[in-house]
Amino acid sequence: MLKLLIRFGVAVALTFTSQGYAMAEQAGHITGVGGVFVRSKDPKALAKWYREVLGLEVKPWGGAALSFDAPGHPPKISWTAFPDSSDYMSPSTREFMINFAVDDMDAMIARLTAHGVPILKRDDGDAFGRFAWIQDPDGTKIELWQPKGS
Repeated sequence: MLKLLIRFGVAVALTFTSQGYAMAEQAGHITGVGGVFVRSKDPKALAKWYREVLGLEVKPWGGAALSFDAPGHPPKISWTAFPDSSDYMSPSTREFMINFAVDDMDAMIARLTAHGVPILKRDDGDAFGRFAWIQDPDGTKIELWQPKGS
């Protein structure tokens, strides 16, 4: 069959990945998430909350740079579209949710508790790792994830 494809000038480039075989990437594609941008009625207060409560290293320019090569950081970022009818992001009424990978869920839960942040839900038995859900002061639901094995 491969000879037949080559004979008709059809080239199929496959690369082996840990997931199996996939089409080779061509120019003009997304390579990763370059940032998460949110609107807020009080951006400085929201940045302060993310710095103090979640430990995000917010810089003087108002944002934070999250390194992909941090120890224990997962090797990939997920992008998923949910149907309008999904309640996965509830109780938030925002159209998005942020998932942050964390290095130590127990320490993060202790930090949140010390700051009086209610934990909406926890799941310590998921096949992908440990999860906890909270909301920021603007009502954005945040999914905290400690990948399995970290």
